[in-house]
Amino acid sequence: QVQLVESGGGLVQAGGSLTLSCVASGIIFRLNAMGWYRQAPGKQRELVADITSGGSTNYADSVKGRFTISRENAKNTVNLQMNTLKTEDTAVYYCATGRYTGWNRTFTSGYWGQGIQVTVSS
Repeated sequence: QVQLVESGGGLVQAGGSLTLSCVASGIIFRLNAMGWYRQAPGKQRELVADITSGGSTNYADSVKGRFTISRENAKNTVNLQMNTLKTEDTAVYYCATGRYTGWNRTFTSGYWGQGIQVTVSS
């Protein structure tokens, strides 16, 4: 059974940092692209960052320069380092496997984790 388990969420003050981790099982991790999504109350789910099997990265404009996605293939783990957090970063964050599809190589999700809450206070 495929499982993605997120950890590292919680409450942090604006301007602070958190690092999320996601441990995957049931997949050949090194062959999968991985991504982080988030969904705030009343808003659509947003792709925050993704990383290819080779380590190339992409970020949403809203987090570019503040967040860093990375992977540790030996640990079947993908991380999201979040710096200079803002109240608008408050959301449930989801880890997902993925692949790139279409002519523009859009990240397309496969399996999902359960989500983890990140709350940024003012």
